[in-house]
Amino acid sequence: MDIRTHGQIDRELSGTPSEVTENHAKVEMTATQRMAVDETGLVHGGFLFGLADHAAMLAVNHPNVVLGGAEVRFLKPVLPGDRLVAEATVTETDRKKHAVEAFVYKNDETVFSGRFDCFVLDRHVLA
Repeated sequence: MDIRTHGQIDRELSGTPSEVTENHAKVEMTATQRMAVDETGLVHGGFLFGLADHAAMLAVNHPNVVLGGAEVRFLKPVLPGDRLVAEATVTETDRKKHAVEAFVYKNDETVFSGRFDCFVLDRHVLA
């Protein structure tokens, strides 16, 4: 895998890439107790968003890619111990803007879906 972005991301919190090809990526993660918001064990949706966002960034796979916006849906609850797979695919490219569809699966169930608007900048956003 030729990973050109997000090389220092915390993989425990944002997932580990399992596949990165042109315009497509898969990232895997097991939800942990640290991600739970209450005594029932419900995992905070921000971790699902982060997993899907990580996959979206890798689908674009450019050192200067940033997230400009997202429209997401949380479809099913996630608990600690659940094994998650995020899959992202670039669906449109218009110059610097890349539309990416991302889904997070728990077993064969879709637990999250979203569209991410990613932008490839001429230089790093902090440069």
